[in-house]
Amino acid sequence: MPGTVDFDAFDLTVGPPEERVVVHGVRGGEGPPVLLLHGFPQTHAMWGPLAADLARDHTVVATDLRGYGESGRPADGENHAGYSFRAMAADQVDVMARLGFDSFAVVGHDRGARVTHRMLLDHPERVARAALLDILPTAYVYAHTDRALATAYYHWFLFIQPADLPERLIAGDPIGYLHSLLGGWGSGLDAHPPEALATYERAFADPAARHAMLEDYRAGASIDLEHDAASDAAGERIAAPTLVLWGERGVVGANGESPLEVWRRAAADPGLVTGEAVTGAGHFLVDEQPAATTAAVRAFLCG
Repeated sequence: MPGTVDFDAFDLTVGPPEERVVVHGVRGGEGPPVLLLHGFPQTHAMWGPLAADLARDHTVVATDLRGYGESGRPADGENHAGYSFRAMAADQVDVMARLGFDSFAVVGHDRGARVTHRMLLDHPERVARAALLDILPTAYVYAHTDRALATAYYHWFLFIQPADLPERLIAGDPIGYLHSLLGGWGSGLDAHPPEALATYERAFADPAARHAMLEDYRAGASIDLEHDAASDAAGERIAAPTLVLWGERGVVGANGESPLEVWRRAAADPGLVTGEAVTGAGHFLVDEQPAATTAAVRAFLCG
């Protein structure tokens, strides 16, 4: 991690005895704890500028989700349960408890934001406040898919095809494909710092990592939707102050309905949810507009 604060790496084994997984991450700074969760196809390295800034007065923990980066790659499980957002959220709650934090803030981007949403529902007593970066709820996306969204999110529908068809297709040129994703969803490949890009390339070059990432999407189209439906039927709603940010030029920003209004319906009290578009950003807010994104997150966490 860049900046004046030193970050120490850790590897913690978490989960019940029959489902143990190693979570890799870094920790730095002192003050109120905040957990940073990355998205696809990145690692915890994406948080560089934001993590360095927050560590001036927060204890910052940034991890690799299971299956990503240097974290463990557990078995797929029945109905892809090994890569469900519920399993990923439980990992991160366990990590924070092991580090001595029973309550903490969470900032999640992309898939990490979906893990954060599940954490808000499964572990409401643990999440003091949360920031969701550039997503709409998973169930909402599938329920509102039209031609424009399917075109922009084509990878959702490619990745959920049975193994190992997508895996074999991507194996033809994995790094070229990675670059097309990182460059196509935002302001171009150059928006990603070289050090961070190198970590993404390292992970994506590993066939086991690529399979795990696709299992994340397969879970999103199966068991995660089951969990979401059960939570909705039980009346579970976001109960913590929540910040929603999205890229002005991204797919979420182009949604016909305001992302803020969508997320307010997911909360017990609509007043808990605040947010705004990040001007000039596509999908990768932290990389494309680091100063504006950091300012918005910092104001929310310190408010």
